Amino acid sequence: MIHLPSPASLASSLILSTIIISLLASSPCSGQPGSPVALGHRQHGKGVLTLQEGLALVTERNRLIQIASWEKEISSDDVLLARSRYYPVVSASASETIQAYQPGIILSPSAQVRTQDKNYFAYGLSVYQTLYDFGARSSLYEASRASYEATAFDVERIRNLVALDFVTAYFDLLETERLITVIVNEIEGLRSHRDVAQALYEEGVITRNDLLQADVRLSDARQRLLSARNTRAVNASRINTLLTRPLREEVRAADVPGLLPAVPDLVQAWQDAERQRPELKIIDSEMKARGLEETARKSDYYPNLFAQGSYAYVENPFQIHKDNWALVAGLNITLSSGGSTNAEVSRLRHRQSQLAEQKRKTLDDVRFEVERSHLTMDSARERVRVTADAIGQARENLRITKTRYEEGVGTATDVLDAITLLTTAETNFYRAVYEVWRAHATLNYATGVDLVNIYALHQDSRDE
Repeated sequence: MIHLPSPASLASSLILSTIIISLLASSPCSGQPGSPVALGHRQHGKGVLTLQEGLALVTERNRLIQIASWEKEISSDDVLLARSRYYPVVSASASETIQAYQPGIILSPSAQVRTQDKNYFAYGLSVYQTLYDFGARSSLYEASRASYEATAFDVERIRNLVALDFVTAYFDLLETERLITVIVNEIEGLRSHRDVAQALYEEGVITRNDLLQADVRLSDARQRLLSARNTRAVNASRINTLLTRPLREEVRAADVPGLLPAVPDLVQAWQDAERQRPELKIIDSEMKARGLEETARKSDYYPNLFAQGSYAYVENPFQIHKDNWALVAGLNITLSSGGSTNAEVSRLRHRQSQLAEQKRKTLDDVRFEVERSHLTMDSARERVRVTADAIGQARENLRITKTRYEEGVGTATDVLDAITLLTTAETNFYRAVYEVWRAHATLNYATGVDLVNIYALHQDSRDE
């Protein structure tokens, strides 16, 4: 025979359950925010990767940056190659000649004179120096320097792009962790509701249908928790890939401290982008290099003035002087190259026109990228404000709904819907918060700001 509890014990159980649920909902470790300022106060324990540390590592180890850095070194060698044209060309030679017959000349049918030994040794030294080439050497040298600047800007671009990729992955990981906390809290709330419903069912106050609803919602929350944890593992592997670490290595991310960043002025952001974006600097450097190459190519129309000094020694007992010095000053001019010079000059001019059009296109893309990031950040900040208010309203709604249900006025569906509303409000809040941070990073990238320095300064300001 089943003994039902007395009304007094039932009331005590309901009050105790209400107190436990309230403590769970208001616990500091529950991860439920009160405002946007509530983020970023997680302690940095051992093994925790901060955003600044991650950026320093990824910009040091990333393979794309290393590949681009080698391209920069190659371009540096091209500068040295172009500078070598200013120096004289020094060449030396040495030879041993072995002939079948001894050289000589016939003075008469009966008189022959030998002019050289059958075998002889010779060596020589020659120095060739271009004196004036109508700007060919200087133009090629400056063009190589402009190309080197372009590769340096490209390294800067790739470095910032890798930093943006890491920042995005970092905030994706933090967002996933927050959402996992939200789902865990939802599961705890559903379990508490199920316990209350179980007690009421055993008292005969409600039907079994309320228990079934709670079980279904609990199963759904557990499935979403598995999916969120899987997403978290993928995000962690993405960070390890960027850091060139083993994919399964543990990643513990520290939240970014401080208030959410403010939205900058759009017009100022456009101006900063036009002045700072590496892509625009790369095009400017390439246009400068092509113009200098055109000047160098045009020098083929004019003569090349040179001086050459040489010393030669030939082992020959039949000569008066076995060695000799020579100094030559002259000019070289190409009378016809089959139109190659004209074609090359035309090609370089067309390339400059193409680069000019490419710059205009890139500028349009940059302005659009800045505006899109600006709108995204502004919208996300507004969503943070709205969803922060919604969280408080959802909590109050859940409290009232639970009270009504425990008093026998409300229904289990109302409680489950209230728990879902709170989860939705918290989910929307955290997604909006980290969307602000991602948009902030994208906007800084779009304006050409060094992301590593930005977040280092952000950390320094917090430390002070």
